[in-house]
Amino acid sequence: MAKQSTTQSTEERDEFLAKIKADFDERLTRIAADPAQWLEFIEQVAAFGARYTLSNQLLLLMQAAERGIEPQFFLPYGKKDKSTGWLKEQRQVRLGETAFKIWAPIKRRPSEEEAAKWEAQGRKVRRDDRGRPVVQVVGFRLVNTFELSQTDGAPFEVPSIQRTRRLKAIGGATAQLLTGEDPTDAYDDVVKLIKDAGYSFELAPPGSRYLGQANGVTVTGATVRAVKVRDDVSGAQRVKTTVHELAHIRCEHADGTRLGEDLHRGRKETEAESVAHIVCKALGLDTQAYSDAYVLGWADGDLGLVKACADTVLKVAKAILAGLTPTLADTGESNADDELQAA
Repeated sequence: MAKQSTTQSTEERDEFLAKIKADFDERLTRIAADPAQWLEFIEQVAAFGARYTLSNQLLLLMQAAERGIEPQFFLPYGKKDKSTGWLKEQRQVRLGETAFKIWAPIKRRPSEEEAAKWEAQGRKVRRDDRGRPVVQVVGFRLVNTFELSQTDGAPFEVPSIQRTRRLKAIGGATAQLLTGEDPTDAYDDVVKLIKDAGYSFELAPPGSRYLGQANGVTVTGATVRAVKVRDDVSGAQRVKTTVHELAHIRCEHADGTRLGEDLHRGRKETEAESVAHIVCKALGLDTQAYSDAYVLGWADGDLGLVKACADTVLKVAKAILAGLTPTLADTGESNADDELQAA
């Protein structure tokens, strides 16, 4: 009986993996064929605050759509000592609820034989100063997580980036959301991230050198590394444009390891504007999906390019939000794309 149960479980897992792969490819196909689908995807990512990898983002949305729910927040059931998950939040998953599945990394120290095999296949293996393989991601597995609506218990407020920054600013007391032109209170922190990347920053009048009539510009050259943003725009536009320029830097559009990729202007603007929309919305400023996103025509149905763009957007948005709110930096996720491709 035990063997039969194991076989059935394996068959069910294989069937689920096949469905994941099919749904993943189908969603990417729709995004590649219609720029409006990209805007919808970015809106959904923004709602989650870029907490998940591309693979887990699509996997959770797929499962939520099948169940007809609008997901808000996911956590695992939690350990018995109530140190993690929903149990830590004093909430209990209701009896009979079906878990959502996400990819989680498997971390251990590979043997020298395994490491040599991976390196022969072109896979990077992390090693210590003595050349020995260190603990690293060696694979991925499906694990259970549950949505807020599946739980009962103590009141729970979704720990958004916006709320976390607000509490940090006022020492943990309750307060109303910031008002005014720029509700994020993040402008100075975004400028600092730009300067930390080795760029100068300046609010400049339209028509000035490099800026011209653009809202913002990032200049990377042998003798200049500068970001300029128009000085005559509203506070909300100012912070959005500043995040957009930071996204260009973090996406390595002008230098870095991506110089060999197909990074013409359409793709660069799509990535930067998408990152800006996710980050600003997570901070409490809904910038709307700008028409720049419609330059997704560069993809021309190429699923590989769409996937690479989506991966970049999620990773960069997540990193920027972590820099703006360090307490949310570690989500415990890793990229599961290799596992999806193998499934």
